[in-house]
Amino acid sequence: MATSVQLQLQFHFLVLVVRAVFSSSSEYLIGVGSYDITGPASDVNMMGYANSDQIVSGIHFRLRARAFIVADPQGNDRLAFVNIDACMASQIVTLKVLDRLKERYEGVYTEKNVAISGIHTHSGPGGYLQYVTYIVTSLGFVRQSFDVLVDGIEKAIVQAHESLRPGSVFVNKGDLLDAGVNRSPSSYLNNPEAERSKYEYNVDKEMTLLKFVDSQSGPIGSFNWFATHGTSMSRTNSLISGDNKGAAARFMEDWFQKNTSDSSRQIPRRVSTIVYNPSRNHSRLLDIAASYKSSRGERLDAKIRVRNNASFVSAFCQSNCGDVSPNTLGTFCIDTGLPCDFNHSTCNGKNEFCYGRGPGYPDEFESTRIIGEKQFKMAVELFNKAEEKLQGKIGYQHAYIDFSNLQVTVPKEGCDDCDETVKTCPAAMGFGFAAGTTDGPGAFDFKQGDDQGNAFWRKVRNVLRTPGPEQVQCQKPKPILLDTGEMKIPYDWAPSILPIQIFRVGQLIILTVPGEFTTMAGRRLRDAIKSFLISLDGEEFSDNLHVVIAGLSNTYSQYITTFEEYEVQRYEGASTLYGPHTLTAYIQEFKKLALALVSGETLPRGPQPPNLLDKQISLLADVVVDGVPGGSDFGDIKVDVPPNASYARGHVVNATFWSACPRNDLMTEGSFAVVEMQLHDGGNWVPVYDDDDFCVKFKWSRPVKMSPVSQATVEWRIPESAVVGVYRLRYNGAFKALRGKITSFSGSSRAFVVV
Repeated sequence: MATSVQLQLQFHFLVLVVRAVFSSSSEYLIGVGSYDITGPASDVNMMGYANSDQIVSGIHFRLRARAFIVADPQGNDRLAFVNIDACMASQIVTLKVLDRLKERYEGVYTEKNVAISGIHTHSGPGGYLQYVTYIVTSLGFVRQSFDVLVDGIEKAIVQAHESLRPGSVFVNKGDLLDAGVNRSPSSYLNNPEAERSKYEYNVDKEMTLLKFVDSQSGPIGSFNWFATHGTSMSRTNSLISGDNKGAAARFMEDWFQKNTSDSSRQIPRRVSTIVYNPSRNHSRLLDIAASYKSSRGERLDAKIRVRNNASFVSAFCQSNCGDVSPNTLGTFCIDTGLPCDFNHSTCNGKNEFCYGRGPGYPDEFESTRIIGEKQFKMAVELFNKAEEKLQGKIGYQHAYIDFSNLQVTVPKEGCDDCDETVKTCPAAMGFGFAAGTTDGPGAFDFKQGDDQGNAFWRKVRNVLRTPGPEQVQCQKPKPILLDTGEMKIPYDWAPSILPIQIFRVGQLIILTVPGEFTTMAGRRLRDAIKSFLISLDGEEFSDNLHVVIAGLSNTYSQYITTFEEYEVQRYEGASTLYGPHTLTAYIQEFKKLALALVSGETLPRGPQPPNLLDKQISLLADVVVDGVPGGSDFGDIKVDVPPNASYARGHVVNATFWSACPRNDLMTEGSFAVVEMQLHDGGNWVPVYDDDDFCVKFKWSRPVKMSPVSQATVEWRIPESAVVGVYRLRYNGAFKALRGKITSFSGSSRAFVVV
């Protein structure tokens, strides 16, 4: 019998053998995860356009957090990157997620090696950020928006952690030419001509994609970075949507599922294991459909959940999108149809009438589909051709920086070899900020490119806070409309302490930034860090180094322009919080991270950002009670599908039900709206599409504001992939009784035929 020492030696030898096998066949341990973060589907103001009238009233398709983890199989180095279908990351969400991870995995995942990046959809529920400026229109803090993000991000990371397996990561790059245009071209033109001449386009066209391949099971996911705004959906949309990047993610996950399963099965991912019987003719299908009337609302003992986790995770991440619009047809005056003024994006001096048009104009859902599909097709091409394997070290560095008073070294004007020290400023927003952009114009008499301001709005501003002479001088030429960095009542209006972070996986560098860099600002940061790394270690880093910017990460601090763009004071410059030297400050501080990444030194943690969770104020009223008209019950049909109905692909079918407030149950990892199909005569109904699909919409409304009575419409635009058969629509909900008890219910429409 072997002694304990012999067993230990045998064990250690086995570990060495396993490690050798892993290192010969794969570079890393890899894992991916995905979880629902849709949030409240009613009553909450959307985050992005700051339009107080844009209140959620349903779902276009669901939002998700998608994560990847890459770890060194022979050491402790690892990093976790999370892409969220949200407008941006939030400091308070990030802090809470890190607390949860500390509890679950002591010391494994920290602020240093976890990054959370938003796709910048402007069609998600707001109220989850901690600074006053970003939650004014949502009537303060919204606990449900916050909780669903924290829970979903944590669960996505847990899934990725628990699925870690030996595997490889491949990288590929390519140009996507028609998914974004510069919405502030006059600002871009203020950059030096010599610099502009280095680039063919005034927006970045390059997509960088990572392909994750499990050594045993094959591809498990892809993440890519490409710059275009999440504003295909307009400021009047009220349905929760991941916009063009969320749509692209769904298209690619469905594409992979379809192409790795039996190609004869034309049923979507959630029932892809069921084989349909195509032998029934049309008249027989009509007879079957006629035998199924709409159901009365049914009370349920348990919440309804119909979703299965996807086996393949695809994320379309945001980059330096600050001045990049998906509205590629250009900007036009809605009153005349003529192009907008070039320098100020106005129509007869008014900003309210100047709008960008997407490629599906006037249908914003079609524009979302088109821009999403363009990114999806580019990603598929890069995915299929990805051959360059990431090889080498995993590394990361992180620091908190106080951007409100940071000393920055810049070249001295008029002296070739001289430097001078300048400072960043406390946060402030200029008059051009209130003008909005061509993706979502502002109101009143504001306009982009305003470097003067006006007396009336200065008086209005002074009611909140009058900026001091030092702040005015620091922010020049920005005329200050809101001195947010110095406004502290009831608590901080804007951040001052920001996280910056650098990730390394082999020859890939990810720069996570807490805001929206413009095209040229992003180019300067990427080029500066790439050149700096090569200068530090030419053997370790070469021209083959890939550098990407992950925008809107870990917290949010609005825009970052170049010094020259800042001078123009269009929307992006007016929204660059910390003054004209903000970009130079980022480059300076990222170089410190890059140096530490190469040297292996540990940087000081820096000043800690505040956690303002306990100070949050919410003015959004709770759901009191739900009701239905006399003689009806929750889930009963209000407007049914017509009898003996047949629909062709491309047609729309809908049904309306007596409903309850969606805030009673967010249906996380479930669905309010479901399309069911009967696969066999007299057989069970199975879900084939739901409100996580681009083709299904869940629309909710009250007859009057604050009414306890409400209705829900399930709308299905029948896709080309739908098979002939018998279908019905189902609505799932939960109502709140006067004493507070919440009860789940469900109802279904009359059956119909798809031919």
